[in-house]
Amino acid sequence: MAAKILPYLLGGISVGGQYALIAIGYTMVYGILRLINFAHGDIFTVAGFIMVYAAATMPLYVTIPLVIILTILLGVLVEKVAYKPLRTAPRMSVMISAIGMSYLLQNSMWYLTGGLAKQYPTLPWISDKITVAGYTTSRVTIITPILTIVLVVALVALIQKTKIGMAMRAASRDFETAQLMGIKINNVISFTFVVGSGLAAIGSMLYFSNYATVTPTVGAMPGLKAFVAAVFGGIGSIPGAVIGGFIIGICESFIKGTGATTFSDAFTFALLIVILAVKPTGLFGENLTEKV
Repeated sequence: MAAKILPYLLGGISVGGQYALIAIGYTMVYGILRLINFAHGDIFTVAGFIMVYAAATMPLYVTIPLVIILTILLGVLVEKVAYKPLRTAPRMSVMISAIGMSYLLQNSMWYLTGGLAKQYPTLPWISDKITVAGYTTSRVTIITPILTIVLVVALVALIQKTKIGMAMRAASRDFETAQLMGIKINNVISFTFVVGSGLAAIGSMLYFSNYATVTPTVGAMPGLKAFVAAVFGGIGSIPGAVIGGFIIGICESFIKGTGATTFSDAFTFALLIVILAVKPTGLFGENLTEKV
């Protein structure tokens, strides 16, 4: 029995870790700006394309850090172009801007790549096959949850122990008061996008090591599922986003294991509806009172 469950459990934990890394980007941006960055899934996709083209001309020890750096720069650019000018605008305007940026990135990728699927390069060691309890899988399946937990622990330590982390916590509690207290809010927001985009780049490497084809719209579904994970855990809560990612990944894997692959995506969004109906703030979300 355990031998039958193990493949689905490992696969679910691996995919859940990838969702978690993307979900952190959603939850951090929302925690400070009260904004859903709908372009986040497309930034994840751009990271995949950067790896495809960069690996064709450069060695991987150069390509991997380059992908992370360029993805971070893209995330910061998106914030400067699409969100910063609308800092005092109504939330609906910012949401429309976020959706527009998402479609702009998608269509840019269609134009630059010709809309053709690209083969993701094989990453040495990470893509190698290993045997766990008699079950053969790729090493990325085992690495993903471990790396996710290490990155999350480091991120939580950064937020709790550093000056920029203190500023982030202050901004998430009361944006306007943080500004009045002298916190450089633009630097805080930029740093939030730096962290979120960097984690999206790492998540893309892990994801495409399993699903080796990159297309302009491939990031839409992982992005939406990561968003559901963030809402499920309590959007604004980093541990909640991680736990939500793992739960969704494991449930999705077991649903596919029963042969109901068609309904795996439907389950994720049905879960979102249930969570919003039963506990709108998510598992670890806080009930925030609006000040009049």
